Amino acid sequence: MKVLLKDRTPPQSAQKASVQEDLQALWDGAVEVSIPEQAKSVQSVQAARIPAQTVYEPDVPAKEAAVETESANNEDSKNISGDDKKNESAGTIKIPAKTALDGEKVRVYLTDKKRIETVPLETYVMGVLAAEMPIDFHLEALKAQAVAARTYIVRRLSSGARSGEADVLDTVQHQVYFSKDELASRWKGKAKRDNLAKLKQAVEETRGLVMTYEGEPIEAAFFSTSNGYTENSEDYWEQPLPYLRSVASPWDKELSPRYEADQTLKLSSFYRAMGLSGKAAKGKPAIKVTEWTDGKRIKEVEINGKAFSGREVRERLGLASSHFSWKIGKDSITITTYGLGHGVGMSQWGANGMAQDGKTAEEILEHYYTGASLEQASKLPKRTNS
Repeated sequence: MKVLLKDRTPPQSAQKASVQEDLQALWDGAVEVSIPEQAKSVQSVQAARIPAQTVYEPDVPAKEAAVETESANNEDSKNISGDDKKNESAGTIKIPAKTALDGEKVRVYLTDKKRIETVPLETYVMGVLAAEMPIDFHLEALKAQAVAARTYIVRRLSSGARSGEADVLDTVQHQVYFSKDELASRWKGKAKRDNLAKLKQAVEETRGLVMTYEGEPIEAAFFSTSNGYTENSEDYWEQPLPYLRSVASPWDKELSPRYEADQTLKLSSFYRAMGLSGKAAKGKPAIKVTEWTDGKRIKEVEINGKAFSGREVRERLGLASSHFSWKIGKDSITITTYGLGHGVGMSQWGANGMAQDGKTAEEILEHYYTGASLEQASKLPKRTNS
């Protein structure tokens, strides 16, 4: 590729202007960039408590979510950096010079700034990718996430769905998205140049590609960390979708710092959160799992004789996952969860593990989206309003 972003570091006064120009060029999709063989910078990794109704539960925080911050320490960095054992550019997908999505624009409502930012569709994918997955992840995992993000927006635009005058919001209600200004301030110096280049490569090497099932873009759900398996869509939501089936995801336990978490509550708080009172909220709770899902999560549980779904317990208690165990103390209960997120679709940490094992973005996507195909978008999204 033609090198337009130079590695030489200019004086600081000139460097700031140079980086801003490079960012603007990247944002406009006007240049090609050279990609470092490895990107080793480490960003802070954060987990968000996502509203349960959303399809997308990302590994980095949402702007309107209750955020729990966790910095990526040296030990975590070994797990999420670009794995020296594998080549970052393992997967090669042929992209035509022109795709059906070229020229398509996306109108994003920036909730904090209360304004609409209109950008090329592939630029929107770049902003979503930066917001939804840690930049330290393997390139093939980032490419898989880029396809998932692109599939979402193509599906939404094709349906004619709108949010006021915008196509999407920049929050978890749709997909989290970093604007031009946010990307400009996210990293500094060489890390900024390397990370923007890596994002650009992930988007360019998948340009125009979406996941389809029977010729239609899929509901490309994703989440942070599995418990070892993904979930059938109907076991968390009501609608069964043939491409959202439970599959094994063994990489998460070894790699993800969020695979297991403990939460301790006073019994009085536990009963109150579960909506139990009177005799049903006396003494130590009697808890029994009555049914499990194919994804090894709790489908139904009884608490003092009252039945709850695993999802309901997760939502009421603000748990990371609907796969949990518990220990009851004298006046408290400690709940241990396994995995983070609803469990439906692509596990982000699982995708990173597959990439580190040498799998391509296409192989990752076809693993998590059963029976779906990676294809070029065949036609422009339909709009009901200009």
